[in-house]
Amino acid sequence: MVAAKAIADLCIYILTWNVGTNSPNNLSLTDALSLNGTSNCPDQQIPDIYVIALQEVNTKPKNQLLNYFQDDPWVFKIREHFNDKQFAKVSTEQLQGILIMMFSQIQHIPHIKDIEVGSTKTGFGGLWGNKGAVSIRMSLYGTGVAFVGAHLAAHDKKLKERIEDYNQIINNHHYDTNKYKTIFDHDFVFWFGDLNFRIDGTDSAWDIRTLVEARQFAELLERDQLNLVRKTGNAFGRLEEHTIDFAPTFKFIEGTSDYDLNRRPAWCDRILYRVQADKYPSIKLSLDQLSYKSHPEYTLSDHKPVSAEFLYKIETETHTDEDLHILTHSDGNTETPLASVIILTTAFLYAFI
Repeated sequence: MVAAKAIADLCIYILTWNVGTNSPNNLSLTDALSLNGTSNCPDQQIPDIYVIALQEVNTKPKNQLLNYFQDDPWVFKIREHFNDKQFAKVSTEQLQGILIMMFSQIQHIPHIKDIEVGSTKTGFGGLWGNKGAVSIRMSLYGTGVAFVGAHLAAHDKKLKERIEDYNQIINNHHYDTNKYKTIFDHDFVFWFGDLNFRIDGTDSAWDIRTLVEARQFAELLERDQLNLVRKTGNAFGRLEEHTIDFAPTFKFIEGTSDYDLNRRPAWCDRILYRVQADKYPSIKLSLDQLSYKSHPEYTLSDHKPVSAEFLYKIETETHTDEDLHILTHSDGNTETPLASVIILTTAFLYAFI
């Protein structure tokens, strides 16, 4: 029997943050990106791929006009942190204040193909993009992966609207790539953002804060709306989430780490995932979560950033990633897509600037 070998063994870093229309200015994101030696990747190495979703990015008319011609200031700020590292920007997509971006170590760029972006508006019945989702999908070492950054309906009593937002996104978010027309057609799915789920019950903001200070997270998470709708299958039922062991990430008084008790604290900012492990004969897909944490030292907005690291692995006895790409994505045209050629060229130029 031929032993299986890994054709991809990647550490993927996901970050989500509602930045509350604030500018990054001189903000250091070293901790938020775990570039300070706190990575949980094997041997504490820097992650292979970063995917970052931001919500409530400043969308004043002046900023929107500039963004037609250049990247958002947040993209520039995050890219600055990779200036001394061999990284390239793969793609970005923005829907009003919802922004997603992806950066990869340049060694992986030849293995990233069939890149597409998408967006779905859910605000005001699908007419406005203040709420909704943006995504980047691709063939990554031959497998189909979708990264979805979302911002769902706000406020405690808007659970029904959050469920409707989720269903609207999965029903209306489509791609042109053969065999991967919808989000859940993909072999790997990462869904993250300000999902805005709150805590059921009549607890006051003070009651919740008292339980949080005593680290009674389990009691509160039993009534967490996202956990409840996943169990019923009303939303996010096909996705998994690692156990939460950090304090609620909303709502804080800006500039502090004190809860704003005009709102009930909640775990609004979440990262979920899905892998179809045995979808292909003789190929094993796996996704192991290495970390799930908030970054409480950031006080820029009324939310705290949340990050997660994943070990993304593809094992096979006989296939290469090119074989897998043909199996998963081929429509009879096996040429390298133009988007990948452009990214590859850009990556090498960027690496030596």
